[in-house]
Amino acid sequence: MVEPAVVIEDTVDSIDFVEDTIFLIDPEEPSLPTTGDESFDDFIYVFAGDTAFQRSRIVFPLPYYEEDTPLKIEKDDWVHDALFVKQSYYTLLLDGEEELDHPHDDSQTSVQIEWIFMKDRMVKKYYFERVDGRWMLEAINRRPIVKKKRAEFVDFFVRFVADSLYQLKHIREPLEFITTDPDDDFSIIETTLDTEQWFAFKPILPDDKLSNIIYGQEVLNESPYKIMQFKGIGNGFLNTLFFRQKANGKWELYKFEDTSN
Repeated sequence: MVEPAVVIEDTVDSIDFVEDTIFLIDPEEPSLPTTGDESFDDFIYVFAGDTAFQRSRIVFPLPYYEEDTPLKIEKDDWVHDALFVKQSYYTLLLDGEEELDHPHDDSQTSVQIEWIFMKDRMVKKYYFERVDGRWMLEAINRRPIVKKKRAEFVDFFVRFVADSLYQLKHIREPLEFITTDPDDDFSIIETTLDTEQWFAFKPILPDDKLSNIIYGQEVLNESPYKIMQFKGIGNGFLNTLFFRQKANGKWELYKFEDTSN
């Protein structure tokens, strides 16, 4: 269960609603799906895509923390939130390569989804708890990014995306590159890219907001490593960018993986 407001305020950083991911509730509510709780990933796609199911899986009145101000959202005031499922991909922001192997199993009982609004340095966090086998949204919190390393990385990434010359100066050369063998989907090729090849192969980088899912792994906000993973929604797209902060405080992209299928 979500702890009382004072605990949430002490332990989270969070943010704003995203207008392009929210739409009005359909007055003709469809029948509720009967599946979706096998895993959190199963659940969240049903939750984000079905209006009536979403309303049935929210604890109303929903605690909503506007920075340090506790508020409540009544059921009649809720509008459907599609989260990230209307996009072609979502992102994960990890604090080390070991998190790439963090197991997501059916025993999980607590998961958080974040929207990280980079230019505003704000985070909005959704708290989901599994109660009696059913995933429920129990609170939302929005507040500024307060962790130093995360804030530094977000500031860096905003400029990295917007300024190609700055981007060039913050890419290790040659850049380590890992991809699938075009002749064998089960084989991996490890090679390097020069900066011109990076610009040819790189994914479209988000310049506004990042999504993130915390599946129960320890969040090491002060880690000098940040891994940004782009995971396609129903299209096999999978890119991973590996960043690290050097001793001089500057961030660099040191490895790029494209293992899309």
